[in-house]
Order: sequence, then C-alpha cells, then structure tokens
Amino acid sequence: MASDQQKENGQKSGTYEAGCHCGYIKFSVTLSPPLPEYKVLNCNCSSCSHFGYLLVYPKATDVVWHNNGRERCASYRFNTKKKDQMFCPKCGASLGIDFLKWFPDHTYGISVRTFYGINLDELDYKKLDGINKVEPSTDLAGHVWNEEKQELQ
Repeated sequence: MASDQQKENGQKSGTYEAGCHCGYIKFSVTLSPPLPEYKVLNCNCSSCSHFGYLLVYPKATDVVWHNNGRERCASYRFNTKKKDQMFCPKCGASLGIDFLKWFPDHTYGISVRTFYGINLDELDYKKLDGINKVEPSTDLAGHVWNEEKQELQ
C-alpha cells in the first residue's frame, strides 16, 4: 500500500512498504512521481529475466531499510562485479540491485514485485532490450559459473 505525499518542490510522491516473501527483509521506498505514473523498467537482459525484476530507481536516501534489512540481504555479483543483486537468504526472493558507486548518487534498482499491495497489471512499463543494448550484449545466463575452478567468473 502506498501513502501519497507532496515533496517540498511540489512534486507528488508515494511511499510503498516492501519486502521479501517471508518477511525477514522489509523496507519502504519513496518514488516521485508515485505509481502508476512512475514508469517501471521491464528489461529482457539475463539478470532481469532470471531474477524477475521489474525495476524502479530510487536514490538510496529514498529507501528505508527496517530492522537492518540491507545488512540481512545476501548478494550476488557477476560481470562487472560492481553491483549487488540483493536476495533474501531465508526465502530466496530477489529484491533488486544495489548500484553502490555505479552512479554519482547512491541508487537502488528495486523490483516492484517486492511492493506490498500493488497490482502489477495497473503499472506503466518502459521496455528495454537489455540483452542487445546493455554491455556485454549477450545472454550471460548459465555462463557465469566456472565448473572447473568451482567459482564465479
């Protein structure tokens, strides 16, 4: 469920409670503009496809982690190894991406699938052909684990 607000600059925003499936990780996200006006990214790259991401991009200051939620997250890094794919270590739910220092302002890519009480069919989506437009332009799925070395490449 969202709570609607008006930011100091007069822009509308909405705050959404979110978390993993089991409730071990909980957080709230403030988006401006609020859903459904905010365009949600629907990307077909290997990670978004396999993790089920439908992403919004709040600044880290607009995400409030409850009960040390960020520290509770398990993470997975691949390719550039500069971003954390965040997961619940208890139920395995994929939460989104911590871009760490990828952008000048610390930013998250949070999957709206983690938001409580929203209808995904009512959202506005922006499609991204990430499999062809995000470097490296290929499907990395199934090609990150080195079986011989028993480690991630």
